[in-house]
Amino acid sequence: MILAILQARMASQRLPGKALASLAGQPMIQRQIERLRAARTLSRIVVATSVEAADDALAAFLVSRGQAVFRGAPVDLLGRFARCADSIGGVTHVVRIKGDAPFVDPALVDKAVRIALDSGADYVANRGWFGFPKGMEVEVIGAPALIAAADAPRDPEARTSPTAFLRADPVRWRHANFAAPRDLSALDWRVKTHADLTFARGVYAALHGADPAFAMRDVLDLTGGRQDVAKYAA
Repeated sequence: MILAILQARMASQRLPGKALASLAGQPMIQRQIERLRAARTLSRIVVATSVEAADDALAAFLVSRGQAVFRGAPVDLLGRFARCADSIGGVTHVVRIKGDAPFVDPALVDKAVRIALDSGADYVANRGWFGFPKGMEVEVIGAPALIAAADAPRDPEARTSPTAFLRADPVRWRHANFAAPRDLSALDWRVKTHADLTFARGVYAALHGADPAFAMRDVLDLTGGRQDVAKYAA
C-alpha cells in the first residue's frame, strides 16, 4: 500500500489558519487532497495534524468531508508519521506532502512512487538541488525505514522532520532522486504569507476551472516564472 501523508497544522506565525484559507471556493487543504487524489499510484491519503486544540477545527472539517485524519504530537513529526503508517497496516511506502504546497503535481507524485518501487530505494525525493520550485517537493519513504528510525532513540530536535534521518545517512539508507528539466529552484510556490496566498489564488483562478489537476508546466506557462500573478486573481 502506498500511503500519502499530508502534514498540516493551523498554527503559523505569518499566516495562521492557512490550511482552511479559501482557495478557489474550498479550503486550501481540500484543494491539496483533490490534487493528491489525481495521482494514480496512491492507495490512501491521510492528513496528519497535531493533538493541540488549535487543530480541532481542521480535524473536524476533514472528518466532516469523510477524510481520514491522524493526530499526533505537535513537534515529533517522525513519530507522527511512523505511528500513522503503523496504525493503518500493510503500508509499504509513505509519500510525504507538506501543508503549504497547493501546487504539488500529481504526475510528480506518481513519478516519485514509481522510482521508489523500481529502484528499491529507502528514500526518493526531488527536493534540494534537483531544480524544482520550492513547494513542489515530493518525498517517498520506505515504511520499514520510517518505523525503524522512529523506534530508535533520537534527540527531540532530530524528530522534528520525518525524513531528516534518511537524508543525513545515504550510506545506511539507499537514496534515489529525480531532477527538474531545468533549474527552477529560485521560484518559491509555498504558501507561507498573505502574499503567497494571493499568488496561489491567482493561479487557481486562472487554471483550476479548466483542469483541477493542472501541472507544474501550466503554472510556469501562466506566470512565465514570475512570482507576482495577483492580476490573475478572480
